[in-house]
Amino acid sequence: MIAKTFFVALLLAGLSRAREVPNIVLIMADDLGVECLGAYGGSTYATPRLDALAETGQKYLHCHSTPKCSPSRVTLLTGRYTFRTTRKWGFIPRNETSFGQILKRAGYATALAGKWQLGRIVDDPGIVQHFGFDTHCVWGWHEGPRYWNPLIWQDGAIRKDVAKRYGPDLYTEFLIDFIESNRKGPFLAYYPMCLTHFPKSPEPPGPNGKKESFKEMVEHMDREVGRLVDALDRLKLRERTLILFTADNGSPTNVTSTRNGEKIKGGKAKLTDAGTHVPLIANWPGTVSPGEPDTLVDFSDFLPTLTELGKGDSPRDRVMDGRSFAGSLLGNPGPSRDWIFTEWEGRSWVRDRNWKLYGDGQLFDLRNDPREHRALSPYSDDADRARMRAWLGSKMAMLEVTPGK
Repeated sequence: MIAKTFFVALLLAGLSRAREVPNIVLIMADDLGVECLGAYGGSTYATPRLDALAETGQKYLHCHSTPKCSPSRVTLLTGRYTFRTTRKWGFIPRNETSFGQILKRAGYATALAGKWQLGRIVDDPGIVQHFGFDTHCVWGWHEGPRYWNPLIWQDGAIRKDVAKRYGPDLYTEFLIDFIESNRKGPFLAYYPMCLTHFPKSPEPPGPNGKKESFKEMVEHMDREVGRLVDALDRLKLRERTLILFTADNGSPTNVTSTRNGEKIKGGKAKLTDAGTHVPLIANWPGTVSPGEPDTLVDFSDFLPTLTELGKGDSPRDRVMDGRSFAGSLLGNPGPSRDWIFTEWEGRSWVRDRNWKLYGDGQLFDLRNDPREHRALSPYSDDADRARMRAWLGSKMAMLEVTPGK
């Protein structure tokens, strides 16, 4: 009788926890600037599913990544800037702590599907599980295709059933199966997409004899997001699930898109807005109210946000750079960031909403020069410029001298 009562108490506690923390679906597109989405004023591509999520949720105006995919992925996972973690491409140190580990310890079922590229799985088959993901289905590195007839690692082994299949369809199907299997929650489904990165050799063409264009990939990406939303609707999980959508960096430089009537050339690998300004859409019916927060967010902020929402424990043995934006999501913003930062390959900037200071001393007034055509003179006697240069410079100096572990 005592044993039965104890079991019932544990079951009720588990059900109570599943109700009090959200399921989380975090989607990160590959090579997608804000200009690509209709919700942000884009008109070149049809993105109805993401536009609908933005209309009924929150569309953040100031989310910035690093200018390339690998450092963005490390910063997103760890909540730490890459000068503290790694300057090596395609690598995450095993002694870092990810949001996968934090949420797994907090009682979440966890899965990762899509693009890994943070260590060769063939050399370390357990690396994805090490970072807290119970199960995974990923394109790991450039050993093979990510799209048609893809080379996919699933739970440390190569899948043999991918002939004449399209990788993004398989990644999405995997996550839908995971969500269905864990619908009692809580669960974390992390989807770092392969789309919309241009196919590289040895990518074979699709069944129509060609590879998808950038436009086709953007619209295919939108449909994959829609499949996940439809699955959540079918399983009656939408009101228990937070969907976050972002991208790892700006669009490719050989792509030009139209936003609010202006032609925008992609800026991948550049530290300008074209290279780092990415979408951030949050949707959680009944909890996240529609709006356009002007909260400053950089990629170090995702880990503390997920940790707070999932009631996990943040690492206490190292410097954590991120600041949670959970309050903004829930309508209780409280104190917010005054500045954000990005850095890669020895180049960096720190900025607020109106001013941007590069590590080499260049200062830009983003209100009057959003495309950064003209740096302001360091010898200007304008008091406002001098004050902002000194203030942003102090933030840059603070980051560079703070000891990390």
